[in-house]
Amino acid sequence: MSFVIFKRPSIGSIPLCFLVTFYLLATLNLSFFNDAFNVFGGFHAGFFGFGLAIMFLVAAGLVVLSAKYLIKPALVFAILSGAVASYFTDTFGVIIDKEMLRNAAVTTPQEAGHLTTPPFLLHVLFFGVLPSVLVLLVRVRHRPFFKMLVANTVVVTVLLFGCLGLVLANYAGISSNIRQHRDMMAKLTPFSPITSAISLGVSAFRDAGVVRAPIGLDARLGPVIAKSGKPFVTVIVAGETARAMNFSLNGYARETNPELKALGVFNFTQTTSCGTATAVSLPCMFSVYRKTEYTDRKARSTDTLMDVLHRAGIESVWWDNNTGSKGIADLVSFASMTRQKDSVFCRDGECLDDIFLGELDRKLADVKRNTTIVLHQAGSHGPAYFQRYPEAFRRFKPDCRTAQLSDCSNEEIVNAYDNTILYTDHNLAEVIKLLKKHEAEINGAMIYMSDHGESLGENGLYLHGAPYMFAPVQQTHVPFITWFTPSYTKVTGLNLTCVQGIAEAPASHDNLFHTVLGMMNVVTNVYDRSLDLLAPCRAQASTTL
Repeated sequence: MSFVIFKRPSIGSIPLCFLVTFYLLATLNLSFFNDAFNVFGGFHAGFFGFGLAIMFLVAAGLVVLSAKYLIKPALVFAILSGAVASYFTDTFGVIIDKEMLRNAAVTTPQEAGHLTTPPFLLHVLFFGVLPSVLVLLVRVRHRPFFKMLVANTVVVTVLLFGCLGLVLANYAGISSNIRQHRDMMAKLTPFSPITSAISLGVSAFRDAGVVRAPIGLDARLGPVIAKSGKPFVTVIVAGETARAMNFSLNGYARETNPELKALGVFNFTQTTSCGTATAVSLPCMFSVYRKTEYTDRKARSTDTLMDVLHRAGIESVWWDNNTGSKGIADLVSFASMTRQKDSVFCRDGECLDDIFLGELDRKLADVKRNTTIVLHQAGSHGPAYFQRYPEAFRRFKPDCRTAQLSDCSNEEIVNAYDNTILYTDHNLAEVIKLLKKHEAEINGAMIYMSDHGESLGENGLYLHGAPYMFAPVQQTHVPFITWFTPSYTKVTGLNLTCVQGIAEAPASHDNLFHTVLGMMNVVTNVYDRSLDLLAPCRAQASTTL
């Protein structure tokens, strides 16, 4: 009887690094080299020199790690992380940077489930798991430690000098293209995502001990709200992934805002976001800091709009149908709508935004004090747009009925997205109708602002989260809408003709903090009248000290 014994193939550590380098660049960096091809103007010396320089640099980085007990884990990690990152970069055109990873870290299992589709799993299997198995099976020949150290040093030095020589040979072209197209370098997989992950980890470790500093310690109610015979109630609707250009109120060809149009809302048409992902934009919206000075660390270490309102004696409530308040409502009343067992609006841990309405109706009927209520919507969050609206709002057909956008035509994707905007229009109209319903008991107002926009295939981009410096307008131009009960406008002296007149003026997330303080007549030294969009139209005393 004879036995066939499988003999594992063997390879030197440095050749293995070269093979993995070639694999990573040839199969997991299609978007990167496609961008480089366009940036360098096609197949010529500049493109090939740049590509070879990148290959030398990547190989040098892997050879540094080619030590016994280290090389296989390092190569497997590079392959697996590259497979994951390349899927999202190649499929959606997204860039896996620090802020994208921050956003991913706070997503819900339900949202993550929309992205882990069968094509994603197959991609990771064929381009990540199987090559990793091959790396694990192969027997790596290692030199003795000191010989390995010398050999690795020589190879890395040669590769780095080769990279440097190629760069210097076309320094003007390479340096200018990299500076002008930083998004191209951000697509280098898996090295850009790994660098971003390290940066995020360092930031999280550094910020772990941050203590929130109070602001607006002098906050109090102003003379208008103090003399009113009934409480002021402002409903802040924090939108999700709604882009302004798909609102018919902003001139979109389709009628996506029929209900708001009929209610005579005030629509600020030129509003820009602070970021392109919820983890950045939402805290920035409710922060005292302008976009130009905002950082995640500052947001974590400073009280929010909700805290200042609460300090002034206003009941501050946050109701969430999304992934949480990102720390904004840590010190005030918070309730997650997704935890409700509602057979009409909820399924599989996710709810339609009309889940707010019953609670809001009951809350408004029982209001006894000045109150601000935040409704954090699920809105138009993708890629499962079809799950953001009920059957009654499938007006635009055929609509994409899957989270795998590559299985749908662009028309179907846009149709599904437009249905989410149509449903948001309805949800906001219902909020307004509830404020009208309870006008006898309250002076009511609504302010709606989306956290960021969305790409729907323009220039090959989908979803959101692009680095802000080169984010397309589709991700940064957001809707901003206000509405007031007649009793509110009368008590505050708000001139609606004036409001309509300034609706075309530039606005941004910078305005929310101060506009809401003005709407609730909060007197405090952190209020900036110049950032309160409604201040010029309000016949009342200034809310600054």
